Amino acid sequence: MEIILKQDIKKLGEKDDIVDVKPGYGRNYLIPQGFAELATPSAKKVLAENIRQAQFKQDKIKQDAEVLAGKLESVKLTIGAKAGESGKIFGSVNTIQIADALKKQGYEVDRRRITFEEEPKVIGEYIANLNLHKEVKVQVPFEVIAE
Repeated sequence: MEIILKQDIKKLGEKDDIVDVKPGYGRNYLIPQGFAELATPSAKKVLAENIRQAQFKQDKIKQDAEVLAGKLESVKLTIGAKAGESGKIFGSVNTIQIADALKKQGYEVDRRRITFEEEPKVIGEYIANLNLHKEVKVQVPFEVIAE
């Protein structure tokens, strides 16, 4: 079943992508929740026109993301967390803390665009993946220290 996504869905696709999904997933979840619409020929034409009109705006957003990615390559973050004597963190470091640390340094990044290669559970160094745009991704190293 072909559908057109109305918003980004993790592990499925970005907004305005045409993707194939199982019929039950599309009919029973994506379409009723308003996350997608059926990819009929008329809907595909409307989508093509909307994409054509939004191309200039997307180019500007991509350029801004590339500039931000260039600035973020030299950034190294330090995140404080409460930890036990063995170095194990009480709880874990999450994307909100990374977004706040970036904001303090003057970089505005949405927390939903941040992922981890490895979940920070102990004190040490880790890498945060920032998906600034479909085609612009940057890795920011961060260190978790005991408070």
